[in-house]
Amino acid sequence: MTPKLAFPLILPTLLSVTVNFFFSQTSGALENSTTSVHRVGPLQTIPLSGTAVGPESFAFDPLGGGPYTGVSDGRIVKWLERERRWTDFATISPTIDGCQGPHDHQSTEHICGRPLGLKFNESSGDLYIADSYMGLLKVGPQGGLATRIVTRQGGTAFGFTNGLDIDLSNDVVYFTDSSSRYSRRNHLSLVLSGDKSGRLMRYDPKSQEVSLLLGNLSFPNGVALSEDKSFILLVETTKCRVMRYWLQTPKAGTLEVLALLPGFPDNIKRSPRGGYWVGMHSRREKLLEMLLSRPWIGKALVKLPFDVVKAHAALAKFRGSGLAVRLSEEGEVLESFEEIDGEGLSSVSEVMEEDGKLWIGSVSSPFAGRYDYM
Repeated sequence: MTPKLAFPLILPTLLSVTVNFFFSQTSGALENSTTSVHRVGPLQTIPLSGTAVGPESFAFDPLGGGPYTGVSDGRIVKWLERERRWTDFATISPTIDGCQGPHDHQSTEHICGRPLGLKFNESSGDLYIADSYMGLLKVGPQGGLATRIVTRQGGTAFGFTNGLDIDLSNDVVYFTDSSSRYSRRNHLSLVLSGDKSGRLMRYDPKSQEVSLLLGNLSFPNGVALSEDKSFILLVETTKCRVMRYWLQTPKAGTLEVLALLPGFPDNIKRSPRGGYWVGMHSRREKLLEMLLSRPWIGKALVKLPFDVVKAHAALAKFRGSGLAVRLSEEGEVLESFEEIDGEGLSSVSEVMEEDGKLWIGSVSSPFAGRYDYM
């Protein structure tokens, strides 16, 4: 049977897979892992100010203040621990009219901005921002309107700027462009289509040049530089894996698989106790693996006359529990947790460990999660 004839017969199954794409209901211990799952909860939930959602990534300033996080209406907000509230720190776009409202702002984020990866340069105090629409930006220690630094590389504009990390020894910024074809609003189409236009890049503030380190990537997402600066870890969301790209040693310039994961990873952050925390949007399912292994199905699904993203959002109430793992330098699972109580934090985008606490981000929740680890 040809693909075109077979497609109508399997369409109901595909639709079911699509609308549940990042909402697998599987729970339990990590597959192929001897490490026990720490079922934590309830987590403390810290509501965001205003109507924004989606504190995807966190950063602490050089004095230990924060965390800071970017939210769906284009703001970057700072947590004031003593006052137990968020305060506005920076904005991505000078256009703020219409940016706030009781929704997740997907219809306006290309105007207002959608800040994702964050990192402070400790020597200058500048906050670097990977905004999914505006490219790589920075804002000074006093906050305010962020300044665009770069929006393209080699003549190709960024389509979905996502994760970043900074080599604090020379101020070089490593960051990802998840796709040059699909924007953040179309992230499901990005995955279903099998797009491989993602890039890992390097920005040198001294020369103000952007260089391409890796291309042909499948939804490159979070990045984390190793403590000794010898390699950088790169998340490929579509392929559920963490890659290691060597910057130094005789392996410099080579790429290898560090870890295969049981879910769809988002950001990766170095832990002060060693290793790296990886947040996962949801677990993967065998049926979904079948879909992704047949690109013609995904491409046909993307062309159907219905909004995949809206269908995905409509079933948000069925999300599974949050999932994250801490990996060693060699990709072994050191520990993991799955949140099962409290508010049901799901779609985990990031886990950042600071001062004995785990700050847990989610691209869809109206709050940040915090777990007192120590």
